[in-house]
Amino acid sequence: MSTAKVAITIDEVLLAQLDRLVKRKVFPNRSRAIQEAVQDKLARLDRHRLARECAKLDPVIEQALAEEGMTKKLEAWPDY
Repeated sequence: MSTAKVAITIDEVLLAQLDRLVKRKVFPNRSRAIQEAVQDKLARLDRHRLARECAKLDPVIEQALAEEGMTKKLEAWPDY
């Protein structure tokens, strides 16, 4: 994976917590800690995408679309 250097502004308290994790060898360095945090956040956002998209749907319209073409009673399924 290629990497790019970026500059960020971060709260001092948050940075102190991050530095403690690096000092305890939870992460090899600040960059790796921040990279993993961003990866985790992006993965969580992606997992919740389906729920967000479904929330946009109108149940009445979706029901009408689902029932479209089901107005006639069929004795049997048509041959294909």
